[in-house]
Amino acid sequence: KLFALFFLTSLALTGCSRDTANDAFVTCIANSGATFYGAFWCPHCADQKKLFGDSVDLLPYVECDPSGKNANPGACQTAGVENYPTWVFADGTKTEGVQSFDELALATSCPLPGSESVMLKQ
Repeated sequence: KLFALFFLTSLALTGCSRDTANDAFVTCIANSGATFYGAFWCPHCADQKKLFGDSVDLLPYVECDPSGKNANPGACQTAGVENYPTWVFADGTKTEGVQSFDELALATSCPLPGSESVMLKQ
């Protein structure tokens, strides 16, 4: 019984841990003024979110489908979003499709996770 209790306690504690490796990167993206537009049913949006791991909830994400959680289709229309995923950056630049960390770092001047230096926008 003691082993079972220990195992369940370990499992519960492990399940509660969160990987924060991408938090600073995602926070920087959000602070840069970038916005990620998508739809809950979009497989490419799911792929984009998956790249961020446990930091996904920190993304500056706007749900475009009126049926989605916290939907804001008006913001999507105002931003001119036609395809998902779409990223709109502070300078007005818009990109469609899944963006790599390298592409997002370049567009936002945010340092990549694990990087000490600040990226400069070219």
